[in-house]
Formats: sequence, structure tokens, C-alpha cells
Amino acid sequence: MQARYRYAALAVGLPLMAVAVPSQAQESGWQGSLGTGAIYSPDYLGSDDYETSVWPSVDLAYGDSVYINARDGVGWNVINRDGWKVSPFLGYTLGRDDEDDLHRLDKVDGGVTAGLRAEYTEGHWLYSAAVEAPVSGDVDGYHAKAKAHWRSRLTQRLSVSLGPSVAYGSESWAEDMFGISSRESQRSGLDAYSPSEGYFKVGADASLSYYLTRTWSVTGMVGVSRLTGDAKDSPIVDDIGDATQAYAGGFVNYNF
Repeated sequence: MQARYRYAALAVGLPLMAVAVPSQAQESGWQGSLGTGAIYSPDYLGSDDYETSVWPSVDLAYGDSVYINARDGVGWNVINRDGWKVSPFLGYTLGRDDEDDLHRLDKVDGGVTAGLRAEYTEGHWLYSAAVEAPVSGDVDGYHAKAKAHWRSRLTQRLSVSLGPSVAYGSESWAEDMFGISSRESQRSGLDAYSPSEGYFKVGADASLSYYLTRTWSVTGMVGVSRLTGDAKDSPIVDDIGDATQAYAGGFVNYNF
């Protein structure tokens, strides 16, 4: 269950964080939002089984320098000017569970990652790209992602965020997440599989936030993505899962 919670919170990216910033936020000190909600999402990356998970939402920033949130981890903006932000960060990468459809496969422990993120804001658009590599756990290689989100406060109470995204996992990353050893194949009945290259995940998501008061808001979100390449061809996805991944959820946040 814990691994599913992590998938729901991290793999979908919690796009609500992009818009759940109150209009009265101060330029210094801690600001952001805290809340809770639920997400209906796949049990694991590549699964065709879905489950509802309850999860807290955290999106905090200290002035213009330090940030903490479920989407981007913990980072420090070493550059923050002219619309640009560049930050080293610590995040978390999911492993591979060994429950339900994967109960005959080895568990792959997730771990802490270290990476670098760059963002550029122009008008209503936010463009970002990040690359990270594990420093603990069983996953090797590197992972990169980029997105372009249009964000706007449509009215005094209503905010929206939407846009496409793309992620890339290196060959080693794909091997750890989607590979099946000969021993695992004998136990599970799935064909042995070893990715020969990395994979892409392309998708889009949207969120809508409504401010009940100056401090309380509710947010709904939806998203869909598609695994490609050696991830899509893995028996973990092709035989017992689905390359198309979708999610929907809702959160209540306290903004300050």
C-alpha cells in the first residue's frame, strides 16, 4: 500500500501545486499550501489496475530560494532572475513493487535522487526541464523530464493549469523498472526481458482550483500518459499492464 501511495503522489506529478498559490502570498518567509485529498491512479507505472489513495499535499517555499513539494522535491534556487530559475534538488524515485500482478517478481527499492532543474516563466507559460540520478535504492541510470504548462487565474476565485509533458528513462533505468530476469521469468511465467535502450513517457495533465475563501481552496485534476519504447514492450506492461496511464483526483488545501 505504501508503494502505491508514493506512485499516486509522485508519478502523476500533482499538477495542482502549479496553481494553488494564494494571491496574498508574501515575498519573504514561508508561503504555500498544505492539504489532503485522494487520487485514483494505477497501482504502479505500467499497471492496468487502479486504486484510490489518500495523500497529503505539500507545496512550500521560503522566499524565492528554497522550495519543498511532492512534485519537485527539496530544492534551492541558486539562480532566480529575469524569469529564470535554476536549482539543484533532492527528490525520490519510485522502485518496483512486488505485490498483486508483480508478486512473483523481485521488489526494486526506490531511493533518493539528486538532480538539477531549470525553469523559465513567460506570461502565463511555465517551461521546465530537470535531470536526476539515484543516490540510493536499486534503480540506476538517470531520468529526465520536461513540461510546458499554461497557468492562469481565470477569476478572483478560479485558477487553471494545463499542458503537455515528456519524460525519459535511460537504459539502466528501464532495465531496473521493466526488466525481467530468467529467475523471475521461471517464477512468474512472464518472458524474460532486458531493455536494450531507454524509454519515453509522453502525456498531458490539467488542474482546476477554486478558492472558497482567501485561504481555503479545492482542486480537481486529471491526466493521461503513454509509455513508449522498451517500457511499452516489457511483459510487465504489454502482458499484464497497459502502456496508457491515466489518473484523476481532488484535494482540499489551506493556502498561506
